[in-house]
Amino acid sequence: MEHFIYRIVPTRPAMLVSGPTDEEMAAIAAHFEYLEALAGKGIVLLAGRTMGTGEKTWGIVVFAAESEAAAREIALSDPSIARGVMHHELSAYRVAVLSKNWVGEA
Repeated sequence: MEHFIYRIVPTRPAMLVSGPTDEEMAAIAAHFEYLEALAGKGIVLLAGRTMGTGEKTWGIVVFAAESEAAAREIALSDPSIARGVMHHELSAYRVAVLSKNWVGEA
């Protein structure tokens, strides 16, 4: 298994300032369900976002896949990307340092 990361940013940055449309809310809800399902299968290792609400806000998904093609399919199947609510950038990723003491919040 290889590791990959995709960075997502809202297609409409105002979504984070003035609030999402009903369509955006539905896509984001489906996005979380998708990521939670992949995390349950051990594919998604980490997902989260920066805490801002402006145009500089972005999220990441760190995950495992068999190949770059499989990684691309995972990213493109994310409902927030598939429905055009988020833009993404996909990259191969290698963990260089991992603390045994890190405990994240979910």
